[in-house]
Parts: sequence; structure tokens; C-alpha cells
Amino acid sequence: MAATVVGPANVAPGLPGGTSSAMGITTAQVIKASAGLCATLTCVAPGSAGSVVLNDCTTTGGAAATNEIFSKLFSALAVGQVIPLRWPCSSGIVVSAVPVGGQFSLAFT
Repeated sequence: MAATVVGPANVAPGLPGGTSSAMGITTAQVIKASAGLCATLTCVAPGSAGSVVLNDCTTTGGAAATNEIFSKLFSALAVGQVIPLRWPCSSGIVVSAVPVGGQFSLAFT
């Protein structure tokens, strides 16, 4: 299931809150297919196996170790954990992996 994108919100671009959010991320997917900023990642459910991985690319097939911007194993995540990323992406924003049973929300611009 694709994440629900909401926004824009009344937040200045570049600030930690972002201007849009993708909620209900449970599978690998393209969040934004153009340059942007990953603001914060929120763990709704950490899952039971695997890692959550974010990449600076435009497709899930284009995700690689060379464009990976964030990775965290499910066991290092907790329900409600907010991870401040504030990472600029020159190509796009892609969630290339989600832990089994995991769910996340991502604020971005």
C-alpha cells in the first residue's frame, strides 16, 4: 500500500518539520521523485526483521549503497521514536526497505 502524502503544511521549507509528510509507509516506495529534504522519520511500529532504508534516488530499483542516506535495524527502533534527518536529497527521496511488520512516517520538503 502506498503511503498517504499530505501537505503542504504551513511550515517553512528546510526546517525540521518539512512541508509534506508521507504516512503509513509499510513497503518500499518513491516518496518524492525530485530533489528535496528528508526532515524527520517517525517510527509507528519497528517491525520484527530487517531495516528501514532511505535513498537519494528517483526509483526503488535505483536504490544502492552509493546513494543510501539512512539505515537502521528494526531492533534499534522504538514505537514513537522521532529521528531528525535534515538531509538534502539531490535526486529524490525513496524508502527502499521497511522492516517486516514495520510502519513509518516521513516529513519532507
